[in-house]
Amino acid sequence: MRPVPVVGWQEARAMAYDDSRFRGEPGFREEPDFRSGGVPEDAPTLGVSNQSVYTPGSYSASPDYSVPPTESTLGLAARRATPSAAQLDDVFDDPEHGEPGRDRLAVHVLWEMVLLLATASLLFLLRDARPEALRGAELESLLLAGAELGLVAIAMGLTLRAGAANLAIGPIAYASALFFADNSDRGLAMTAGITALVALGVGVVIAVLVVGFHVPGWAASLGVALALMAWIADQNAEKVVQGAYDPHDHALYWLLAVVALGAVGSAVGLIRPVRRAVGRFRPVADPARRRGGGAATITGLAIAGSALLASVAGVLTALDVREIATTENGMAAAGLSTTALALGAALIGGTSAYGRRGGVLGTVLAVAAMTVLFRYSTAEQWNISPLAVAGGAIAIGLVVTRLIETFGRPRTAAEEAVEEEVWTPSTASTGGYGASQAEPDNGWSASRTGGWTSQLPARTTDEDWGVEERWGSSR
Repeated sequence: MRPVPVVGWQEARAMAYDDSRFRGEPGFREEPDFRSGGVPEDAPTLGVSNQSVYTPGSYSASPDYSVPPTESTLGLAARRATPSAAQLDDVFDDPEHGEPGRDRLAVHVLWEMVLLLATASLLFLLRDARPEALRGAELESLLLAGAELGLVAIAMGLTLRAGAANLAIGPIAYASALFFADNSDRGLAMTAGITALVALGVGVVIAVLVVGFHVPGWAASLGVALALMAWIADQNAEKVVQGAYDPHDHALYWLLAVVALGAVGSAVGLIRPVRRAVGRFRPVADPARRRGGGAATITGLAIAGSALLASVAGVLTALDVREIATTENGMAAAGLSTTALALGAALIGGTSAYGRRGGVLGTVLAVAAMTVLFRYSTAEQWNISPLAVAGGAIAIGLVVTRLIETFGRPRTAAEEAVEEEVWTPSTASTGGYGASQAEPDNGWSASRTGGWTSQLPARTTDEDWGVEERWGSSR
């Protein structure tokens, strides 16, 4: 059998219609060439109102689709707002180190104003209940109590921001007070230095447990706290040597130094790189996943620094009260209550229990409010237990943490997108480029509906039959 030569479709079509054997067959008819513009009389209109059918060349060219010189060929991209400097800075924030973006501080400002009003109200009540509490020796004692609690609260806030709360701060402070009082006859400066070094060593032990094994800070520090409380209970009561330095003469300066320490430290924490670096130990996904060497180093330094601050608070307490008791129900409970009070003050001050976030003067104001509350309760003879105040402070502080985490986190991409200006094309009445684009689009859509897809003449079965029979054998 001779192979059939491969020819073009048009040639095959012509051969199919020119072959005389098809003429005269039933169903055979001549059709005009649609390429020449001829339209058969019985061409279907498919219900189009203007009774028009598709013919090549029936669509007129668009008036003008050129892009004006002032416009970009990128269209929507050219009309979008230029990214702000803050948005560009977010590009360099690693999501593995926390949420990208700058934390919002408005919630801290509002909450610190509430704390300021609460402290002022308590001072007013204390003045009415006992005016002597704000004068002379009682005022000096009040200022020193605020400085001592402020030191341990700042130490707790530091570890909270680092994401590893140090619950051994209270026992470290009281153990330091006991050790300092026992050795105060060997020289105050040298004894204070040795006390600070011993406390720093305890802090290093906690830091090694936390960052070395990557375990929760509260668990490791609680174990060390229990060991210190057991040691305290086995000691005897100690007194500071006679003639030692009396901090009451400089009570105001001690308090101002603590306030400055807390305010400056918190202000430095507002700096974006510092804030993110200090909070890198905060879990992002799996809490058991290590956060890297940088996070471990900063957290270890924070824990060691908190132990050092606690030792300073202990030495100041020993110089203030002059005699340190060691009874099991007294000193041991006092160490636990100090930790609880410090934790409550830090949380109420706006430091997040999850780490990283915190205000500026919140911790200082919380310490002031709690100190005045103790003096006011004594003046009113309420005899409120420090543990009860600490428990209430922690409960309120956890609510504050939820507020901080809700309203203090960086803005998400969805929230920023809502605030961006959305581009909309101009209407035809305004003229210009928007109008020239809208009109052709409407024309094209109407034309497609009217005749482009639905008005093409249907292919007849005899056309297909002719081609299929002629070329089917060669496939």
